[in-house]
Amino acid sequence: MNKVNKIIQLDSILLMLRNIPLAMVGLIVGGIITTIGIIAYPLNYAALNLGGLFYGVPILLGGLALKAAELKPIPYSEEPTPEIIALREEQATPTQDQVRQDVTRFRYGQEAHLDDSLKRVGLSPADDQRPDLVSIYETSVDGAYALVLQFYSPLVDFETWQKQQDKVTTFFGPDIKAEVSQPEEDRVDLALIKC
Repeated sequence: MNKVNKIIQLDSILLMLRNIPLAMVGLIVGGIITTIGIIAYPLNYAALNLGGLFYGVPILLGGLALKAAELKPIPYSEEPTPEIIALREEQATPTQDQVRQDVTRFRYGQEAHLDDSLKRVGLSPADDQRPDLVSIYETSVDGAYALVLQFYSPLVDFETWQKQQDKVTTFFGPDIKAEVSQPEEDRVDLALIKC
């Protein structure tokens, strides 16, 4: 098995694990332990009853709290090809990898994906005007790896995105060039291109 196939398999496994919501794990485990504790009470199994209630209820409540603060992963609009995955492994910067991994997993305690980043680069004047990240894809731009973030942006016009392009480039760090495009009305694609 060659290196690219191993990388694709590992990437698939990691993507699968990132798609398991921690809130759901807390709800299931907490629910099972609490149920065991409740069933153990009338059967006079004091240790199971106490353990089930003292451990199960807090885990269950923690799962409920996480569920309330859960932010779902952003989907790929196009699945990466083996060639793009190989290009990513060869060229992707740590920032590109971090952004891709952060937006494709469950997050907790955030209002939206990249909300803080958009605020820092001047693309989110207020929470109710923030562009929403709706999907991502990976591609090659003139032989360079690019991570493309697709935003629904009805309240921040394309001219504002263009004005902030240099600031976005600086924010996402060295070895990255940001390019914005508007493939359709109310949608802006932000490409983070390895340079």
